Amino acid sequence: MSVRIGIIGGSGLYDMAELTDREEKTLTTPFGDPSGPYVLATLRGKRVAFLARHGKGHRLNPSELNYRANIFGMKMLGVEWIVSASAVGSLQEKYAPTDLVFPDQFIDRTRGRISTFFSNGIVAHVGFSHPLSHHLATLAADCATESGAKAHRGGTYVCMEGPQFSTLAESNLYRSWGGDVIGMTNLQEAKLAREAEIAYATMALVTDYDCWHPDHDSVTIDMIIGYLTANVKMAQAVIAKVIERLDVTHRDPAHSALRSAILTHAEAIPERVKRDLAPLIGKYVK
Repeated sequence: MSVRIGIIGGSGLYDMAELTDREEKTLTTPFGDPSGPYVLATLRGKRVAFLARHGKGHRLNPSELNYRANIFGMKMLGVEWIVSASAVGSLQEKYAPTDLVFPDQFIDRTRGRISTFFSNGIVAHVGFSHPLSHHLATLAADCATESGAKAHRGGTYVCMEGPQFSTLAESNLYRSWGGDVIGMTNLQEAKLAREAEIAYATMALVTDYDCWHPDHDSVTIDMIIGYLTANVKMAQAVIAKVIERLDVTHRDPAHSALRSAILTHAEAIPERVKRDLAPLIGKYVK
């Protein structure tokens, strides 16, 4: 059974109890090693690849993550769809702790992170105006609502560098920009997934009100872990329902994102780069 669906678990979601027929797969990519082994398993009758974003024991901070290796490894396994989960802070009153948000936009506040596979002799520019899969996000939001979660469709995810939380001035600035939630990881995953022609959507688990809220003027790990623990069962139930209902034969616009994105002439691309990127560009560049 092929693996066409990937799951990336963030803070608090390091495993899924419902996974059966498990095997661990350790991969090395042209971009280095992923956060850890992929757990190949069966979930609701479908084979999936689960990856704990921050590694076993949560040992990698957001700036240390090898985003390229994590996504490239999914591509090596044959993954075409990724559902990710991550903890976020709320920038608006309407998103309360334990709510689930399914963003459709990003604002990038990271610094110096590598978020492209295309360098060292090859250039590509993929479209990113709509950075997440509408089909997958809609399905996930439907499943969340049906599971009893308070789900919000759409919204802007501000991706900050971290690992520190926001200053009060920053938090208020992001609110003035129309930011809805704030996190530290999903933007690079979304960019790389698009380059890898993988449809990607994220489920943002609200754990706090960042520091802008007058009644929540500081964010603590104890607060975050408390709300994550309350939400982890719901998150697992939603993901399982998404996997069950996802039609993997559906074609998403992301699945052809590279069709007209590669600018470098084939004869000018170094052979080593062609070999390394074969899982991504093999159908376009010989």
